[in-house]
Amino acid sequence: MKILLLGEYSGFFNSLKEGLLALNHEVVLASSNDGFKEYPLDISFEPTFFKKRLPKIFRQGIYRIFKKDIAILEVYQKVKKSKEKLTNFDVVFLINEQPITQSPFFDTKILKYIFTHNQTVFLSACGDDYIYINFILNNTLPYHLLSPYLNDKNLKSHYKYSFPYITKKAKKHHDFVFKNIKGVIPADYDYVIAYKKHPLATPLIPFPIRIHLLKYQTPIINDKVIIFHGINHFNYYKKGNHIFKKALEIIQAKYADKVKIITTVDLPYNKYINEYNSCHILLDQVFSYDQGYNALEAMAKGKVVFTGAEQEWLGYYKLEKDTVAINALPNTEKIVDKLEWLILNPEKIIEISKNARSFIEKEHNYINIASEYISKWTVSN
Repeated sequence: MKILLLGEYSGFFNSLKEGLLALNHEVVLASSNDGFKEYPLDISFEPTFFKKRLPKIFRQGIYRIFKKDIAILEVYQKVKKSKEKLTNFDVVFLINEQPITQSPFFDTKILKYIFTHNQTVFLSACGDDYIYINFILNNTLPYHLLSPYLNDKNLKSHYKYSFPYITKKAKKHHDFVFKNIKGVIPADYDYVIAYKKHPLATPLIPFPIRIHLLKYQTPIINDKVIIFHGINHFNYYKKGNHIFKKALEIIQAKYADKVKIITTVDLPYNKYINEYNSCHILLDQVFSYDQGYNALEAMAKGKVVFTGAEQEWLGYYKLEKDTVAINALPNTEKIVDKLEWLILNPEKIIEISKNARSFIEKEHNYINIASEYISKWTVSN
């Protein structure tokens, strides 16, 4: 099959592309960069002019005054110049309903062309979108990524990339997309819950992980347990970094002789993925029910990850709690308790590390996952 992957989040489509190539399909990955992460792309729409010094200052000034990112204009022009390369695919798989510019106006223009010049289009359910944001705002989940904002409206600026998905313009774009796609495929259990009753939703297909690139090493714990906390300031509160920070302050004060804490901020992917090699425990996020990409890659490397591992996820994979990952609740004291348990029982770190690697090998092998996608796309056609 000839397949176009449109958009990129956290290396998801890079991994899927490699799995599809291993199955002898022709694959093109087209996107702008996912923020500062700098993933490899076959066709890049990343704005370059507005990253130069003077244009960047102008761009920042426009944003401060009008809350509009004029770099979208450059992205859109790059898409238009690449139009001929985005045609005649058997399947187009969108990372999101706003896959390129995160602007309903421009993404509608882009997707009109995609829908009319390719055979079949599917959508991935991951990241913020109209259905997911509405679902978590209008349901009685005990917690979710908007919980910090609902508890403190002063944090609204930290959710500037979430709320635009539920505007009238975004709703119109959402309706347009869902009239033209063949199906929407949840990539983790958070989206299974949100899309449960949607007629276009398919069963879950988990994230693909390139296991061969992520070397496993049995944890060696000498004097100190090493804890890694990688912060992305774009989603600081959405991931619960403020809760992790408080927990680490308590742990540092209580166990300074037993722990080493490493904190990084906004590292490009190629640097980030190696920065935590020495750690035993990695702090990922607290407001999810399943693992995102960062957590899965760390688990593949044998890290004990504090992340989403709720009962719904445990039930789906038939697992016992705290055997593969640590369910990180949005509660400082409970995170401290779990960290303390691991610090005082380091043999548990080794046990969970081995289980985590085995789980990724079994449930997230990138070639097996790519095969699942091919089956889904083929059957639906």
